[in-house]
Amino acid sequence: MKKVVKFGGSSLASAEQFKKVGEIIHADQERKFVVPSAPGKRDPDDTKVTDMLYACYALAEEGKDFKAQLQAIKDRYQEIIDGLKLDISLEDEFKVIEKNFKEKAGDNYAASRGEYLNGIIMAAYLGFEFVDAAEVILFDQNGEFDSETTNTKLKERLAGMEAAVIPGFYGACEDGRVKTFSRGGSDITGSIVARAIKANVYENWTDVSGILIADPHIIYKPEGIETVTYKELRELSYMGFNVLHEDAIFPVRREGIPINIRNTNAPEDNGTWIVESTCQKPKYVITGIAGKKGFCAVNIDKDMMNAEIGFGRKVLQAFEENGISFEHVPSGIDTMTVFVHQDEFMHKEQQVVSGIHRLAEPDRIEIEADLALIAVVGRGMKSTRGTAGRIFSALAHSNVNVKMIDQGSSELNIIIGVANSDFETAIKAIYDIFVQIRI
Repeated sequence: MKKVVKFGGSSLASAEQFKKVGEIIHADQERKFVVPSAPGKRDPDDTKVTDMLYACYALAEEGKDFKAQLQAIKDRYQEIIDGLKLDISLEDEFKVIEKNFKEKAGDNYAASRGEYLNGIIMAAYLGFEFVDAAEVILFDQNGEFDSETTNTKLKERLAGMEAAVIPGFYGACEDGRVKTFSRGGSDITGSIVARAIKANVYENWTDVSGILIADPHIIYKPEGIETVTYKELRELSYMGFNVLHEDAIFPVRREGIPINIRNTNAPEDNGTWIVESTCQKPKYVITGIAGKKGFCAVNIDKDMMNAEIGFGRKVLQAFEENGISFEHVPSGIDTMTVFVHQDEFMHKEQQVVSGIHRLAEPDRIEIEADLALIAVVGRGMKSTRGTAGRIFSALAHSNVNVKMIDQGSSELNIIIGVANSDFETAIKAIYDIFVQIRI
């Protein structure tokens, strides 16, 4: 078996955390390909190295002195090196970074140095070979990730290697310019490496023991999810789950490689398994609950709308012309509602309204603001009757008014719209009604 192991910033924030990681890797001889993040926070009041780099580069870009800020970053890494008693120096690396900052190499380059430097330390600590992600993770001239070229390049580079450290989060464009994924992108790098070496498992180590059924800021000590499918996680990630970067699923899904979310601080815990499919019945009817605030609903009324060919296209064209994406479009016989992000829509609302009138000639348009969307996701819902009824019952009992309900044809998820003010209450009500009922 071959395992790719990715460690998040909290797992590598200090020398003490590095030592835990080293023990985890050495405890399993199959953990030979390691993807590190940049050092995260050592305590709640600390600053992540990536944020320190962004701030440092911002000064450089403005032509201001940034030496003190760069020295603070140096000190963070030296503290780790000293704590691990390593005989290495990053002095030459920081000279190059300082030079490139002065030459305004870009904020992508600046942000990537956190993972790059941590990768060098990790390779030295483990005695593994270091592979610069800029040489094997490739983006095209438009800055889009080139998955197939990357897969070929990575396969060739890692072929025959017994063990390697590949920093997460970044790669490079065709011209050599460093390009990063979005924040949390080290998860994607781990998935890319797992696909390239055809790993049996992709272990993603963080500071929680897997994925929880609901947000612990809303539900006190929510239960964990033992197994979740790629499709379920996609639905949950889309609505706010952030334990794993949502784009990290795609590379491993192509090869059927499972992901195991584990806790660096509690390595004995089994964590959560993310798989393509499973015959195992879920513990509860639902797998998870997730949601976001800050939506608004644009309600369009027109008599005989259902008989008018192209009406929906005309309405959505008004949003497209103004650069606004939509989230959900529930409809009735004479009504159609478009849910959009309020912060994107509010500055262009009148342009959109006039556009809808011009293109679709509706009878009436009404806008409702300050709404939240909640996704109730679970493969167990498909084989369980009355799921929607239970949700409505629980919400009614908690005096929550449902603004919208939308269920996909896969019967994998139900989307519920409520007022922002009812968001937490609604999630608590749904959690309580389902987590105590097993199938």
